[in-house]
Amino acid sequence: MKCVICHGDNVQFKDVREELASGNDVVYVPVRVLVCETCGERYYDRQTMRYLEAAAKKLKEGGLDLQEVGKVLLYA
Repeated sequence: MKCVICHGDNVQFKDVREELASGNDVVYVPVRVLVCETCGERYYDRQTMRYLEAAAKKLKEGGLDLQEVGKVLLYA
């Protein structure tokens, strides 16, 4: 696969953390997505987007089991 931004061919799966805002806090949601190693562009499949949307909805409703790490919350 070639990157649509920089046209590089080094696009690989990586574990990344997406950030969701919760008031003054940040919740990290770990996901595995394709990332261009040249420019950093991320590519999300439909399943990953649905997972992130569900996590955001649960966060808004207060239904996530969060682990406190300093002043950052991690959704695992």
